[in-house]
Amino acid sequence: MPAGFVNAHTHIYSALAPFGMPEPAQAPENFVQILERIWWRLDRALDAQALHAAARWYVAESLRLGTVGLVDHHESPELIEGSLDILADACQALGMPAVLCFGATERNGGRREAQRGLAECARFITENTRPLVRGVVGLHASFTVSDETVREAGAWCRALGTVMHVHVAEDRADVEDARRRGFRGPLERLEALGALPSGSIMAHGVHLAVEQVQHAGRIGCWLVQNPRSNRGNRVGYAGSLRASARVALGTDGYPSELAAEREALMDEAAGHGDDMDAAARRPDAGHVLFAERFGGMVPTARAVPGVDFEALRAEAAAEASRLWRRMANL
Repeated sequence: MPAGFVNAHTHIYSALAPFGMPEPAQAPENFVQILERIWWRLDRALDAQALHAAARWYVAESLRLGTVGLVDHHESPELIEGSLDILADACQALGMPAVLCFGATERNGGRREAQRGLAECARFITENTRPLVRGVVGLHASFTVSDETVREAGAWCRALGTVMHVHVAEDRADVEDARRRGFRGPLERLEALGALPSGSIMAHGVHLAVEQVQHAGRIGCWLVQNPRSNRGNRVGYAGSLRASARVALGTDGYPSELAAEREALMDEAAGHGDDMDAAARRPDAGHVLFAERFGGMVPTARAVPGVDFEALRAEAAAEASRLWRRMANL
């Protein structure tokens, strides 16, 4: 049976967004405002029922689109404890291998919120018994956490023998924040504070210089291209990622159609005058990343018998309507 794609960075919780998510009352003018007015409101509105529907729909649709492994970065500030179990149950039930984390942050409730997010990662890593699912430690992005939280996240990685999954240099705001804290950038901050063990996953890397990308490769870290999201959020083109062989492809919450994501990458490269060489056309590097977290296991494409896609779609649409009403009250 032929191998499918591994989605090396996504947000399963965003699966309800295509079901009529309303425009923000005030149009965002930059990346941080996009987060504040759209995505950070959506994740605060999530409850267990909405997340369950989102997970079932995203996983089922991903399988139908040819994705055979998900590396997910989850955020639901009002639903921290137990949230990874909801995602894991959907993946296990539908036969989707996955690597999960909670993206700890201080953006709503300060250090206590971040500690709860890291504790959820640790709980899941130590308690999970589902054979198709693994856990890692997660941070949302370094500009949303203090040095204390970054150090704590690194300590959890070492204690649990696992890696970090974090957004890095997606927008210049992340770089500028790290510089205000005395570091060259978020990559250097995470490394200096002990939170980038070998095998860690850094999403986006749009504003990393070539030498930073090369250094990330030397210390064994993965970078994940997310061209459709980068284009949609107007953060730029991650051309420097060509400088590392440890680069995989993700969708950052867009539908898990990796063929479309790869086509978007080629289009972005052409639009920026970047002559993508054979390295950009190599087989799905996400399989290598995935195998590292699963001890050599590489998923292959499979049929999805017995899945009622229309029922899952209807459930997702109904939950989306509830979600939009909660968002309106935030």
